[in-house]
Amino acid sequence: MLQTSPFKVSRVFALFCAFTVLASCSQRQFAQGEYDDVDEARLLDDKFNESDAKLLIEDMIGSMATHPVFADAQVPPVVQVEGVRNKTAEHIDTKALTDSLRTSLIKTGKVRFSNKEDRSTVDGEIEYQNDSGRVRKDTRKDRQGAIGADYILTGDLISNVQQVGSRKLVYYRLTLNLTNLTTGLIEWSDEKPIRKRFKKRSVGL
Repeated sequence: MLQTSPFKVSRVFALFCAFTVLASCSQRQFAQGEYDDVDEARLLDDKFNESDAKLLIEDMIGSMATHPVFADAQVPPVVQVEGVRNKTAEHIDTKALTDSLRTSLIKTGKVRFSNKEDRSTVDGEIEYQNDSGRVRKDTRKDRQGAIGADYILTGDLISNVQQVGSRKLVYYRLTLNLTNLTTGLIEWSDEKPIRKRFKKRSVGL
């Protein structure tokens, strides 16, 4: 009959206790939280974050809204957003940038936006209203009633990283262009750069 030595038993028991403690600690991580101020910058690491997006967009909103294309227009022009090309090495949701820009500009009442993203959904609803026979004729929307865009909004987001020793600089630049669909000319363009500084700290055991 095989017998297990007391040393092996105590070693297994010690490993089991250590594993139990680690598992308990990992389960308790971030168990308690609180709401944070979304308007305050939090640089937890050197990656692109929501504070960077806000800084890049704020100046663009004012620049675009005060441009004569919109400020002097009798009827708010219609803009179609084609998105921002991410030319950085990071995975960045550039749609969040244009969503914030669009939301703020709509609130000014000086710009209107065509809804390209949900175009198929809109087309499906119009088709249902006209072809299903279930919608009152006087409330159906005309298939020819859509308003075409006057301008296309495009852009690029680039970055540059410089690191020497324990110091690191992260640079981002957002460029937006507004192209007139009739003439093909860029009638508004602006860029916003931001730069963040980081210093690596040694962590002792």
